[in-house]
Amino acid sequence: MRIRDLAAARVRYGYRRLHVLLSREGWHINHKRVYRLYRLQGLSLRLKTRKKRISGVRVALAPAKVPNERWSMDDIRDSLYDGRRFRVLTLVDNMSRESPYIAVERSFSGERVTEILGQAAQRSGLPVAIQADNGPEFTSKALDEWAVRNKVKLVFSRPGTPTDNPYIEAFNGRLRAECLDQHWFASLEDARRIIEAWQVEYNTERPHTALNNQAPAAYRAAWEQQQKLAEIG
Repeated sequence: MRIRDLAAARVRYGYRRLHVLLSREGWHINHKRVYRLYRLQGLSLRLKTRKKRISGVRVALAPAKVPNERWSMDDIRDSLYDGRRFRVLTLVDNMSRESPYIAVERSFSGERVTEILGQAAQRSGLPVAIQADNGPEFTSKALDEWAVRNKVKLVFSRPGTPTDNPYIEAFNGRLRAECLDQHWFASLEDARRIIEAWQVEYNTERPHTALNNQAPAAYRAAWEQQQKLAEIG
């Protein structure tokens, strides 16, 4: 059964996202039937119930309205099969939800972060602003000089407040659940290969609910096409 094959390949996809993939393949089936089959096959995800906590008033930033208006940047940690640690630097466009670059290294210096941003800019263009936390690699002199030279504004989250940067937190959660937690990495090169393959799938195939179930790259392409038609009109 196709739904079982898709769920086996993408173990963190729920029935709604699987329904989108089935529809793309030409299956004429509504989401209610997909849900019934999903439950009958025992494919339901086991989700943890989060404890409710009292939160203060949040000052929300205005959402980005065009691609490259604001990127979010962060790094997360994981380990190889033998326990050796490595870090993953992640970037996401807040408007299109596309990931312009993911880098895997033992550690990141400020100089290495500027190199990665330069490579990402070659692929997707320079952003107007980049939001990050207060890690030493993000508050370094090298990154500050790069930002001034390229006229990119650096926006820093308040210490201990991941909700200031929700786009990268959501992206990192998907990367963790759908990729890092699903693989044993034999080497740093192996980790780079697997994570890069996931990034390509995320950008080009993975349905994103905030984008009307389009993949980020398709959403950005459709937006750019609309802008061109609007200029012609």
